[in-house]
Amino acid sequence: MTTTATRPGAGRARAAISARTLRTDRWWLAPLITFLGLSAWVAYATVRVFLHRWFYVEDYHYLTPFYSPCLTDRCAGAAEFGTPLPNVALIPEAAFTLPFLLLFRLTCYYYRKAYYRAFWLSPPACAVPDRHRTYSGETRFPLIFQNAHRYAFYAAFVISIINTWDAVRAQTTGLGLGNVILWVNVIMLWAYTLSCHSCRHIVGGRLKHFSAHPVRYRFWTLVSTLNTRHMQLAWITLGTLALTDFYIMWVSAGWFGFHDLRLIG
Repeated sequence: MTTTATRPGAGRARAAISARTLRTDRWWLAPLITFLGLSAWVAYATVRVFLHRWFYVEDYHYLTPFYSPCLTDRCAGAAEFGTPLPNVALIPEAAFTLPFLLLFRLTCYYYRKAYYRAFWLSPPACAVPDRHRTYSGETRFPLIFQNAHRYAFYAAFVISIINTWDAVRAQTTGLGLGNVILWVNVIMLWAYTLSCHSCRHIVGGRLKHFSAHPVRYRFWTLVSTLNTRHMQLAWITLGTLALTDFYIMWVSAGWFGFHDLRLIG
């Protein structure tokens, strides 16, 4: 006796299910938390970038990463690379670098998933229908700019070097809590930057035989290990950036008579 295999559901209409999704868990919680977390961070960062105050502690050379490199006349002693930008309220001190950092984060593979789900509901979760009727992928404006992620990585790499220089510059004054916070932030930023999918492709892509490129293979292995933690590093760096900025702002403003906790110097 022989049977003919048929495709499940062939010749039959799809089941009429009125429910939006059959998921019974709290699938909406993750996109909600992402929405609240990213919204809070963007609001804080926007206020700080355009505040133009409390971004530098001259005694210890603490410069917040939100203002690095500082490029306006308001920078005073923090202007390591000159002051080519005019002193205008709508121009941030780090106007040359902020657009590239924003582009790097916006085009990051993890952040795409995060804000597609949390802000555009496209889709809000697995097995939950998309809120949009049509889908064109990332082939049209403005999402076509997602393809610039690799080039944004190069800019972010350079900016990470600048952030490292800021930490080294601050280290020349001794050692304080601010130095520890700056170094933790720099290390996390490097981990996030190097864990980028583009970085992984740059160091190991298009190689036919890893055995012929042992150095690149070792680096590719390291980047691949970091890449498995890319999502966690994306959130950790948002936290370290905000913490570093807030600490430097607190010390610079001298709120409640607070000063940097010095260990050496």
